[in-house]
Amino acid sequence: MANNPLLGELAIAFRNVVRQRRRSAMAVVAVAFGVISLLLAGGFIEWIYQAMREDTIHSHLGHIQIVRPRYLDSGIADPFAYLLPEQSQARQLAEQAPHVRLLAPRLGFSGLISRGDSTISFVADGVDPEKEAQLSRTLLISAGEGLSSTEPKGIILGDGLAANLGARVGDTVVLLANTASGGLNAVECRVRGLFSTVTKAYDDAALRLPLPLAQELVRSKGAHRWLLLLDDTSATESVLTRLRQQLPERELEVVPWYALADFYNKTVALFKKQVGVMKLIIAVIIVLSISNTLTMGIMERTGEIGTVMALGFRRRSILRVFVNEAAILGLIGGVTGLAVGLLLAQGISHVGIPMPPPPGMARGFTGEIRVTFALAADAVALALVTTLLASLYPAWKASRMEIVNALRHNR
Repeated sequence: MANNPLLGELAIAFRNVVRQRRRSAMAVVAVAFGVISLLLAGGFIEWIYQAMREDTIHSHLGHIQIVRPRYLDSGIADPFAYLLPEQSQARQLAEQAPHVRLLAPRLGFSGLISRGDSTISFVADGVDPEKEAQLSRTLLISAGEGLSSTEPKGIILGDGLAANLGARVGDTVVLLANTASGGLNAVECRVRGLFSTVTKAYDDAALRLPLPLAQELVRSKGAHRWLLLLDDTSATESVLTRLRQQLPERELEVVPWYALADFYNKTVALFKKQVGVMKLIIAVIIVLSISNTLTMGIMERTGEIGTVMALGFRRRSILRVFVNEAAILGLIGGVTGLAVGLLLAQGISHVGIPMPPPPGMARGFTGEIRVTFALAADAVALALVTTLLASLYPAWKASRMEIVNALRHNR
């Protein structure tokens, strides 16, 4: 140990931590509490990120969308000018790309729906029933049945739209829409089922119908969007890059889900600010706790500090000893908080956290705690960094003591 001064200083620091058991325990508890709080709160937000991301993808966006250039900006004004062909080499390339599970075409339009004397507006998506069943996992059939190619004139209505129209499963309704040539066309359909998604505003105006029926109504072939469902959300970027290289840029635009998920992006930005404030509060708690522990230790060990300095310890060695004490406290507290936090996260996730419907959502959910490696590393790093910062002033103060004045405390 004499041949390795740094190891000797670390041993002295560890001995001091063990010797001051009560004060050290209080500091460790404060650090662990901060780590646990960050893991649980941050883990809950991480779970919300994941749940919202998957719900957004599997409700109406898919992982990647392929559209005509400028369709997303100008498609509402002239939707039939941006139709995609039913079959093409570009579609085959997209379907055969790695990680692509399926390509689901959608034809979007709006119009009027009538039942008896009631007529209200709607927005509709013409879809492939079989493919849509795999894509729209978060679309909940609340009554009746979903779409089926065996019933070509069976449609499903959003819960809110059905309530406003007074329609029920089995009712006959009439859809009226503009055609590609500028005229009007109407078809008679049967309400096959009712559905709800995570977005109430969408359910209040939306209906879905088989793609052939939608094409018959608007008297046009093709679709406005090709939605790609991948086998893994993390593969989005690689597939996006590949398709942008393979597909002609002038004819097709390849858009990732996150470029279309405005509500998700704003929610993530809001939660990131909240996590930042929480980290700041936890950091302040840890700094005050560790600083108080080391300051009290310096006051109690003033005579001891004077003695070791008289025996030849340099001032920077004294400073390193107290910084090492803080690092040891931060490491013990961080590891303890991580272990307890992981156990609590697992237990809470097993039970579930019942949550009411958020603003703009149609239904509530049962939350969980999702602790990622990045979150765990961030929590432990926060504990270590804040304890080291908290130790700087007390350690500097101890190293600047006058030997004579410090030795007087031994009397």
